[in-house]
Amino acid sequence: MRNQGVVVFLTVIITALCLYYLSFTFVSNNIQNKAIEYATDEAGNVDFGKQQSYLDSIYREPVYNFLGAKFTYKEIKETELGLGLDLQGGMHVTLEVSPVEIVKGLSGNSKDVAFNTSLDQATEANKTSNEKFVNLFFSAWQQNAPGRKLSEVFATAANRGRISLESSDSDILAILDTEVENAIERSFNILRTRVDRFGTSQPNIQRIQGSGRIQIELPGVSNAERVRNLLQGVAKLQFWEVAEVNEYLAELETVNNLLVAEAQASKTVASTEEEVKEEDLASELEKQLAEGTDSLDLSSQVSPLFSLLKSNQGLVYEIRDTVAINRILAREDVKSLLPRNVKFLWAVKPQIMDNMELLELFGIKYSRTSDQAPLEGDVITDARQTLDQTSRPAVSMQMNADGARRWRKITSESIGRRIAVVLDDYVYTAPVVQSEIPSGQSEITGNFTLEEAKDLANILKSGSLPAPTKIVEEAIIGPTLGKEAQQQGIISMVAGLVLVVLFMVAYYSKGGFVAIAALVFNIFFILGILAQLGAALTLPGIAGIVLTIGMSIDANVLIFERIKEELKNGAGIIAAINEGYNKAFSAILDSNVTTFLTGAILYALGQGPVKGFAIVLMIGIASSFFSAVFITRVIVHWMSKKGDKSKISFSTPFAGNVLSNLNIDFLGKRKIAYLISSSIIVIGLAIAAINGLKFGVDFTGGRSYIVEFAEPVTATDLKVGLDGEFEGSVEVKTYGANNIMKVTTSYLINEDDDASNAEVEQKVKEGIATITGWTFTSDAANLKDGQFAITGSSKVGATVADDIKKSSAEAMFFALVAIFLYILLRFRKWQFSLGSIIALVHDVFFVIAAFAIASALGATFEIDQVFIAAVLTVVGYSINDTVIVFDRIRENIENRGTSKLVKMFNDAINQTMARTLITSFTTLIVVLVLLIFGGEVLRGFSFALLIGIVVGTYSSIYIATPVVVDLMKKEIASENQKEISGKKTA
Repeated sequence: MRNQGVVVFLTVIITALCLYYLSFTFVSNNIQNKAIEYATDEAGNVDFGKQQSYLDSIYREPVYNFLGAKFTYKEIKETELGLGLDLQGGMHVTLEVSPVEIVKGLSGNSKDVAFNTSLDQATEANKTSNEKFVNLFFSAWQQNAPGRKLSEVFATAANRGRISLESSDSDILAILDTEVENAIERSFNILRTRVDRFGTSQPNIQRIQGSGRIQIELPGVSNAERVRNLLQGVAKLQFWEVAEVNEYLAELETVNNLLVAEAQASKTVASTEEEVKEEDLASELEKQLAEGTDSLDLSSQVSPLFSLLKSNQGLVYEIRDTVAINRILAREDVKSLLPRNVKFLWAVKPQIMDNMELLELFGIKYSRTSDQAPLEGDVITDARQTLDQTSRPAVSMQMNADGARRWRKITSESIGRRIAVVLDDYVYTAPVVQSEIPSGQSEITGNFTLEEAKDLANILKSGSLPAPTKIVEEAIIGPTLGKEAQQQGIISMVAGLVLVVLFMVAYYSKGGFVAIAALVFNIFFILGILAQLGAALTLPGIAGIVLTIGMSIDANVLIFERIKEELKNGAGIIAAINEGYNKAFSAILDSNVTTFLTGAILYALGQGPVKGFAIVLMIGIASSFFSAVFITRVIVHWMSKKGDKSKISFSTPFAGNVLSNLNIDFLGKRKIAYLISSSIIVIGLAIAAINGLKFGVDFTGGRSYIVEFAEPVTATDLKVGLDGEFEGSVEVKTYGANNIMKVTTSYLINEDDDASNAEVEQKVKEGIATITGWTFTSDAANLKDGQFAITGSSKVGATVADDIKKSSAEAMFFALVAIFLYILLRFRKWQFSLGSIIALVHDVFFVIAAFAIASALGATFEIDQVFIAAVLTVVGYSINDTVIVFDRIRENIENRGTSKLVKMFNDAINQTMARTLITSFTTLIVVLVLLIFGGEVLRGFSFALLIGIVVGTYSSIYIATPVVVDLMKKEIASENQKEISGKKTA
């Protein structure tokens, strides 16, 4: 084999890298176990908050020593193989979008006393009321401004055309309500964009209906502060001219003298009293001022107010002093002493100098009459993380035409001066303008880490939130798929793989061991590469792995069947091996490329579970191709180095001539197959139209209840039990501790009256009582053994939003187009392309119909995010099967001789039947064991895969190829006509 050394070298390097990156996962798991042990009390209750506190305490501490290189827990979390929300849980955050700023903005920031008082009262009432904010505001307005119309406040120039002085209160309230709702919806979309770019896999984001709150769940988040900054930043980007220290030096000296005098007076008063309360003293900073000098010296640290002052650069302080300095600068008497056109803003990040954390305070030039910056972030059209000239992380920005024009003017007028880049009132950087910047392409540089630069680019690119958001609730949540379900799934998949090993060895002898070696390398490489890329493994990702397992086995079956054919034709072992690999290569390449194209388009255009599936699929295909084609060839070459004297074999007495020399007329039965398929699909879709399908909570939304138990409960058992208690989908996960559950149900989701709310809550109470045998109590503060309480509830929207559904549909459409074009390119006939697409559409509808029929027969399975991944698996599996058959048809046509087209098509199906059935059987083993023993929670997932694999195999034989034959009727008729003419001539 040529290039054997290169393959061995690459295998060793990839294996070493995978071992290195996966080692972080093992270390992280050990640390997680220690954290759980630390957070578990004597009764077995795990406090997730305490667990997170333990992890936070070691976040920046070295915890892993790899060959002398030390890694902190932060670095380990960034490198480990993460798990999705469905497998490991994560961080739950509830954000509240403040409608106050929206209403203020519509009023033109009115200074009307009654208006602002009404806003304050509405804000306070909104904390405990479920009433809309606009209604609360109007009630307060009627009390504070009796007889006055809202148009007095809202009839501004900015609202011209919408609101006039003649506008009625009801019309204005409708506008306010619409604007608030639109702002919340826009915040929802922007936050989802930020979360998607955050780097987590398959996050959940839902609107809490009837309020301005948004609920976000991020899997496996270890840096809560980063999440808070990302979610709460409004992305108010501004560019300001920096006022240098020497421009307000005299005023600062006056302020300094004032504070020194006050501090000295406070010290004198304190010395005459035996005991002085803390609030009676000046701030710690001001007390320390008494120890400084009375005059300002720019070259030394003279007082804590100017703990470190750099001439002509700015003011830099120890970070611990910033709160006290803010308090000083907020004083009205201090404000009156400072320049009216200067405001002070802090740098976003401290610098370390002489073991001190120092933060710079910037003087910003502005107008007292307006907060409008010379240039704001609404002109930015694109932003991305990049590297500056010194290879440090930076952010590159692209502005629109108006922004570019204004930026050029600002920079031309500020040469030699500093321009501050301010985001949400923090200075990210303040570079000196060296020359005019004529284009809208600019770069933000600063003391960024790569992570910080990515977050800043994401915030700028996703857009500015229309209103500030604040976190009103945080909790650590458990996985959607409980530990018991995970264990059942893992055990089932391992058992299935063991059966695959036994079958492959029994059928292919030593060749079976080679195929299993390739399979082990494939799975190992997938997990290692996922860890290297910082991706996370989810249940849809596992669906992708199941597909690549099938493709890995399939590639080796193709090769071994080809080798067996060559051996039957009398070739020596070396020649048979070489020919087997060469002849199987095109079929393997085509099937992998078509599936990889599907994955690439799904990744580029899809969101949520679609993107997670696509990542694993693409990695799996590349890994499968390398291991099944190249690694196995190295192993087979080594095992056959003695030529015909080698003991390697690719068949056993058990296999014999099974599935060889078949001569079944598949195409002759195609009309029967068409009838069966269309009947099942029509019946299934009719049932779905009449009875509907059971959509999961992530598609429908639902009512959520926080349920606290006296002792730990198993989330999986509770979910399975509640599924049987009432209609509607149910989701259960731990919430903050393992004795607190978050129960979400779609029961009566379309009803929004008080009676329905009460009915759903009562059903939840009765269901939990029936399952656990415990009793409900309203006294959550004093739970006793055998009791549970509901401590909170809300109504949430779907996690799979309409635009996710739309993007998934678009991704599927373009994936089908790509498959069509690739097959057209490779097979040179549009009939092959169309036949493959018809088979794929057939398979998708067949799976949906199967779910509907199963539901009618009493076996109801949910349509959820995992179902989407299962359908995508079906598409990948089906196209793989179809291309294998098409490849043999192409080969037969190239060597057709005097054979007819229909016979060549039939021969191709018969010749690939061994490969088709063996590949399907081995993949089915894994899925079937998962269906039977994987537990109730995984049943819908495994059922979809089972139906998909069966129908994918069926369609490649009875749908795809027959459709191509029917589409080629003219060519076949012409061939028959020539044959008839030839006979007449003879």
